[in-house]
Amino acid sequence: MNLGMPEILVILVVALLIFGPKKLPELGRSLGQSIREFKRGAQEIREELEKSVEVREEAKPKPAVQAPEAEERKA
Repeated sequence: MNLGMPEILVILVVALLIFGPKKLPELGRSLGQSIREFKRGAQEIREELEKSVEVREEAKPKPAVQAPEAEERKA
């Protein structure tokens, strides 16, 4: 969904008519705060998921590696 300049202007004019010039800055601030909180929450969730993946990878048993001496004896 691409919004061009004419569409944005129509939306702003309609918002101005509905809410009035005194209420628009307050609504803009509220919207900005909501977006910031959403981004912060999403970032926290992302960090928690990355930590849980790291913990699982560290907990996996690593395959045993045979010493080179043992391989020479078999030959």
